[in-house]
Parts: sequence; structure tokens; C-alpha cells
Amino acid sequence: MEFDPYSHEYFNDPYPIYEYLRDEAPVYHNEKLGFYALSRFEDVLQASIDYNTYSSARGILIQDMDPDYLEAVPMMIMMDPPRQTRLRKLISKAFTPRKVAAMEPDVRALCVRILEPLVERGSCDFVKEFAAVLPMEIISTMLGVPEADRVQVRDWSDVSLTREPGNPEIPKDSMRAMGDMHAYFRELAAQRRKRPRDDMLSFLIQVEVPAEEGGTTKLTDREILGFASLVAGGGNETVTKLLGNALVLFHRNPGSRKRIAEDPRLIPGAVEEALRYWPPSQIQGRSLTRDVELHGRLMPCGSRVLLLTGAACRDGREYENPGRFDIDREIPIPLAFGHGAHKCLGAFLARLEGRVAFEELLERCPDFEVDEGNSERVHMTNVAGYASVPVTF
Repeated sequence: MEFDPYSHEYFNDPYPIYEYLRDEAPVYHNEKLGFYALSRFEDVLQASIDYNTYSSARGILIQDMDPDYLEAVPMMIMMDPPRQTRLRKLISKAFTPRKVAAMEPDVRALCVRILEPLVERGSCDFVKEFAAVLPMEIISTMLGVPEADRVQVRDWSDVSLTREPGNPEIPKDSMRAMGDMHAYFRELAAQRRKRPRDDMLSFLIQVEVPAEEGGTTKLTDREILGFASLVAGGGNETVTKLLGNALVLFHRNPGSRKRIAEDPRLIPGAVEEALRYWPPSQIQGRSLTRDVELHGRLMPCGSRVLLLTGAACRDGREYENPGRFDIDREIPIPLAFGHGAHKCLGAFLARLEGRVAFEELLERCPDFEVDEGNSERVHMTNVAGYASVPVTF
């Protein structure tokens, strides 16, 4: 069986492929596309921890990224410690559990404001009208993106990640969207330099950080651009896919949906199981800094290696009945948001958004109906989920 992360089969349902990889080819090699792939839970976990061997410095996509781009728009997820640590410590201050918990009243108020008109109407496209709107409003408010620009920023983020089935090349539209988003944040940062506000972009411009040679320094314009692009993209896509995936899973499992509607205390566990069952982030690309032999196969230094989170989260070596959606499941080591140095900083916020969204939805509409026949999945390589989910309340 071939694992082609650009194929229709992969976009529509990667899990039969993942099962084959885990059982028959735990170190898979695609010579045509030039990568190896790890699919078992323990292998993905250990590779996520070992950044000295599995490096992010050449990007996290399926293929190596252009070094000029990585230098022009430096993002901490495409760096290794200690360089990454310097930037991560800075941005992590905005996403501590305490800071995120303090955001709950605002998140809930926004959720209700978006949701109530949709419920009154009686139907909507859950992804386009709710799941894509909520996280972008939250992240845009944090960054300081004007309300009038938020739909455009979300569209740029979506298009930049979209891929054409069967084509490993980044589409021109995706490249153009990335360029437009970078130009936008470059201009917005220039405005904040002149007129600072109480937002993350102004904070990044003004803050002083430890310099590598000692003392302190300020972030460069390129580092600020990288931060803004990363937060806007990651904060939007991950939560959008989480909400859409969870809605479909709750629809498919009416017994579980009934339980969480009657007892909202079960919602956090249900959201966590949705993250395991269908993690929004399916693939993390790495590059080897040395030869690695695993399961009797040699991966040479310099090789591109894909860590298949989606496959690892369904590994029967880690989970009992991994193909069963079980809201009571214990998940000792969650992998959906990564692990180790590159664990997603926005994980606390994403879980908060997921919990609050379904608390409010199920309180109003415990018996919603999803039209799966007319739902559409995204064509993205690193991210998996729905582009459209029609729902009736």
C-alpha cells in the first residue's frame, strides 16, 4: 500500500493507510516523494522529544522548506532549541493556564453572540459560520487585527494550507496567500510602532528579550512577522478543525452526545477524545541530523521524516480499542498538540474554546442533526478536518 499524503484517498480517510503503516511498515519510505514516515505511538512520541535528532530547522511540512523563506519569516515551530526556547518563553506568557482561564468569560460571550442567531435560524454551516469564526475572532482580538480585516486574514490562512490532490507542489494561490498575509502583518506592525495599543502585536514590538550574546535585545521585524503569522494561522486552523471534527463525532455517537448534554462535566473528556480520534494536526515534518536505525531500517542523516500524529493516536499498542470513540477513555500522554519542545502553546486555549463551544451548543440544541452527505473535507496535508458541515438545530 502506498502512503501519498497528497492523494484523494489520504484527504478523505487516512486511517486504513495508517493501520497498514503501523502494522506492516512502521518505518515507511516513499522514494518518489523523498520521505520516511513514523506511525507508531512510541516512535512518534520519542521523535517529538528528541529535537537534537529530529530537527525542525528545515521546516515542519512534508518537504524541506525554502531556507530563504525560513530566514525571512522565522517561526519558532521551525526552529530548534536553544534559538526556539528564547522565543517560546516570550510568547508563552500570553498562553499560560492562568491567562487562558481568565479569558473564559470573553470566550463564552463571543461564542453565544455567534451561536444564538444561527440557532434561531434553525440551521447553518457549522464550520463556515461558527467553527471558523470563533477562533479567528479570539486570535484576532489578541493580536489586534481590526474587525473589518478578520475574514480576509482567515481566508489567507485557509488558502495558504490548501493543496491540490495528486500535486506535491505548493499551489500558486497558496504562495500568494502567504505573501499577502505577511505583507498585511508587516504593515500592521508598522502601524503599531507608531501607535501602540493593548494587544499582542504592540507587546511584541516593545518587549525586550535575552540576547544570545548576553544582555537584552528587541525582536526583529522578521521575528514579529513570524509570530503574527504563526499565531494567526495556528490559532485559527487547529480549533476550526477540532470543532468541526467533534461535532461530527458527537452526531455519529448519539449515546455519548446525550451523556455530555445531560452532564457538561463530561465535555472536557469528550473534547480530548475527539482530539485523539481525529487530531486536527496529522503530520509534523522533521529532518534527521544523524543516521537513525529503527525497526531494522536505516534512515540516513539528512532524511525527511514525517511524524504521523494521526496514526499514532490510533495505535493499539497504546490504546485499547483505538478505533472506538470513547469519551471515558484515559489519555495519559496526549499527542494531538504535539509533545516536548514543540508542544502547541495554544493547547490550553484550544481546549477552552472546545469546551465552551459545546457547553453552549448542547445547552441550546442537544439534538442537532448533521448532514454528512453534504459535508466537505479540507484538502490540506498537515491539517485534517472539515471545510463544510451543514447542521440543523
